Formats: sequence, C-alpha cells, structure tokens
Amino acid sequence: MLALVKKPRIEISLQGENVEEVIEWIKKKYEVSILTSERTDSVSIEETDFWKEMQSNRIGNLLAGARLKAGLTQAQVAKKLGVRQNMVSDYERGKRRLSPSMAKRFARALKINVDKIS
Repeated sequence: MLALVKKPRIEISLQGENVEEVIEWIKKKYEVSILTSERTDSVSIEETDFWKEMQSNRIGNLLAGARLKAGLTQAQVAKKLGVRQNMVSDYERGKRRLSPSMAKRFARALKINVDKIS
C-alpha cells in the first residue's frame, strides 16, 4: 500500500500484515490519502516519464541544480557571466546549446568543476 501524509508531507510504502491498522493509527494524527492499495511491481527509473524528461534537458537541469545549490538566482549568475538573465534561463531550459567556453564560464561563476555540467 502506498499512502501519503499531506502535512507534514510524507510518503509511506507499507507491506505485510496489519497495514490497515497502521494506517488507521496514522490517520488519528494526520490527514492521509491512500495512493494505491494494490501491490505494484518495481519499475526501473530509466523507464519513467520523469527520468526521460530530466534526460532530455540534462545539461540545463545540471546548471539549474548547481545554481540553486550555490544559492544564486538566475539574475545573479547572469551578472557574474556578463549576460542577460533570460540567457541563463534559456540555458537552463535547454533552449540554448552550452558551448565549451560558456560551460567554463558557468563553472567559474558557480564555483564547480566544469566536468559537472558537460
């Protein structure tokens, strides 16, 4: 069974005996939604739509992740690069192709190894 506690947001996967009893106990304190009560077989992450979408813009997602990890906004990164904010957005959304020289500039601005985004 897959259950979702809405606040605080927690996903719980339960299997075995007395699952319903555990869910009833949790419901006494939290609002719970049952996402599925059927046993689901595992699926490789590479087969999911999420994975396919992430891979379709791998470089852009890596750039956005590195920027967020550095605690910077697109505007702040743009200022460090000497470009407009919409260019940073275009790179992150996969609308612009990242050249090797621009990858090096991003790496310097984000203080990461260029290999992490290429």
